[in-house]
Amino acid sequence: MDAKKRKALEAAGWKFGDAADFLGMSDEEKQLLDARVEMAIAVRRLREAMNLSQTDLALRLKTSQPRVAKIERAAPDVSFDQLFRAYTAVGGRVVVESKPRRMKFELQGAS
Repeated sequence: MDAKKRKALEAAGWKFGDAADFLGMSDEEKQLLDARVEMAIAVRRLREAMNLSQTDLALRLKTSQPRVAKIERAAPDVSFDQLFRAYTAVGGRVVVESKPRRMKFELQGAS
């Protein structure tokens, strides 16, 4: 949308934002959601790069193929622990650097 049209709509009372704004999510909740989605995408990419099927990954995780499908789409009933286990099962590595007032979370091997 061009700036002129957006400005006219805002003048008419329209508000713009993303889903997180609409849901009233805090910055912490947004960061957690972003991390979950990034991890899920990384699991799928690494699984595909290793030429593994969802069933193959399910066998490694001792779970079912439908569960792997849920992991890869970051379904709400998938725990962060399950995401981490799936990520490491496909060769991913997580690096956490802790510095005062800042934490860096990096997925390695997900490019």
